[in-house]
Amino acid sequence: MRILLIHADRFSYQVKGEALRRPEPVSEERKTYSTEETLVAFCAVEEQDEENLKAVAENAAKTIVETAGKLGVKHVTLYPYAHLSPNLSSPEAGLEALKLVEENLKAEGLEVWRAPFGWYKAFEIKCKGHPLSELSKTVTAKGEAAEAEAPQVYYRILTPDMKLYLPEEYEFKPGEEEFRSLVEKEALKKGLKGGREPKFLAYCKKFGVEWEAFSDLGHMRYGPEATLIFDLISDYAGQLVDGLGIPVYRVRGTNMFDLAVPAVRQHAELFGGRLYLVRSGSRRLVMRYAACHQQFAMVKDWVISYSNLPFGVYELADSYRLEQEGELLLCFRVRKLHMPDLHVFCRNLEEAEEFALKIHRKIFEEIGKLGRTYVSLYNTTEDFFENHKEFFRRLLEVEGKPVLLCFVPKRYYWVINIEYNIIDELGRPCEIATFQIDVGNAERFGITYTDRDGSRKHPIIIHTALIGTVERYLYALLDTAVKAEREGKPPSLPLWVTPIQARVIPVSSRHLDYAWKVYRQLAEAGIRVDIDDRDESLPKKVRNAETAWIPYIVVVGDREAEKGTITLRVRELREQKETDVSRLIEEIKSKVEGYPYRPLPLPPQTSKRPHF
Repeated sequence: MRILLIHADRFSYQVKGEALRRPEPVSEERKTYSTEETLVAFCAVEEQDEENLKAVAENAAKTIVETAGKLGVKHVTLYPYAHLSPNLSSPEAGLEALKLVEENLKAEGLEVWRAPFGWYKAFEIKCKGHPLSELSKTVTAKGEAAEAEAPQVYYRILTPDMKLYLPEEYEFKPGEEEFRSLVEKEALKKGLKGGREPKFLAYCKKFGVEWEAFSDLGHMRYGPEATLIFDLISDYAGQLVDGLGIPVYRVRGTNMFDLAVPAVRQHAELFGGRLYLVRSGSRRLVMRYAACHQQFAMVKDWVISYSNLPFGVYELADSYRLEQEGELLLCFRVRKLHMPDLHVFCRNLEEAEEFALKIHRKIFEEIGKLGRTYVSLYNTTEDFFENHKEFFRRLLEVEGKPVLLCFVPKRYYWVINIEYNIIDELGRPCEIATFQIDVGNAERFGITYTDRDGSRKHPIIIHTALIGTVERYLYALLDTAVKAEREGKPPSLPLWVTPIQARVIPVSSRHLDYAWKVYRQLAEAGIRVDIDDRDESLPKKVRNAETAWIPYIVVVGDREAEKGTITLRVRELREQKETDVSRLIEEIKSKVEGYPYRPLPLPPQTSKRPHF
């Protein structure tokens, strides 16, 4: 069990909602709580604790009692806090263990309040700040406990002129509303906006993006159109890494790794997220949460010279993160995701900073193509910031606006980790893209290169996903469509990723021959086109095409067949014009130039398709 002990002047919480499918039943009395002069014990029960819950709980209580005695505290608040461990027990075991700790503490004469298990809670705490006011402990069935200072983090706002401000004192300027949302959520810990179902979920259903009910929670499935979108985004992510001006080596491997391997275990502990664990006989395996393990395990066996650097290693990696039930959101927060994971290996920190700036510019360029921008959270250490201010100045030069800094302890394997957030339709910051400069994993995994003087050195590694996960990039596309609809425009996807780019609609069955001729011209030009050959009225077929977000609707009848033209309805402009097929091909080709292409994964006739 992992325990974070905070000696607090005051502590309060308020239950907000269910974090588990079956949380602990909670009375109205326990939904809100406030106290003063208490020892708050944030607790995470771990998988290995399940082998002997009673002994772990007894030793945890003993540890808390000893600390309370040193502090002269008579009141303890037990607070379940899953974020302390990447290796949690089952919810049932976690609740049982905390109840046992509660009983043991009361038996020692302490006043105890246990916060409800399995619920999201907003809490406020005022720490006393003396040397023993923050302690972390790891307790086992054998009673072993390790003590360390709790990690300290704090926030500042950094402006392009390199001035620092306290978040609570910063005066937001006009145009900084999205940045304000980021600061309020991350630094000021204000509640997220929302309260209604996001509109993008209806768009997901339109294209066949859904949860898979036959799997674990948080796993998605994709219908034919959604699969095409997924594949195109995947192709585009790979295309982007090939355009960075360095050799990029594509690899592929397994999605589970043995926790008995020290490098794997250490990296898993540093990740700090929720890990999927798998048992194979006596072995404990972790499902990968990014492509790091596989790429690092492979690159450690390569013979690398300084002249080979920098180079990239890339895999579109299926990754697994055991997100909490109540936080799951289709596309955005899922338990199985697909990370277009690029690692760039550099000679030294100076070279890594130069290439990181190139990645930083590329990340902003890509979100700009959607008509959006990012507000950024820079996680970094005090030392790195103080000694690399010119690097930060150049980063902000690209941003052109303030960023939020989160200063973290040196215990992380990276020196800077940037989270790029859009502000979604509900006013919430949502991280899409990311990069970090890693100074620890090359040594941890035994990755070296031979320098010019013959010495062996560890490279610096940049981690990045230029457009985020495939799922989150799709989320950004759909959220942008919501934004367009709110501005009075037709919601749409970018043309290159739109499943059906054009639909040919004959006015009646006698115009089918000419409709097929137009269809073939478009299809042969590499345009995803279909033909509505159903026995329906023209207005209904046009309406169906509009509802399906088809950008170009081609209507052909007697006049068009006689003149060899088409009547074109352009959904984006809400206009209709007579033109010819060659001009339509030219227009579509110009808009999709530079983007990947895949053919339509459906029969060309709408009459031949099932209802998905």
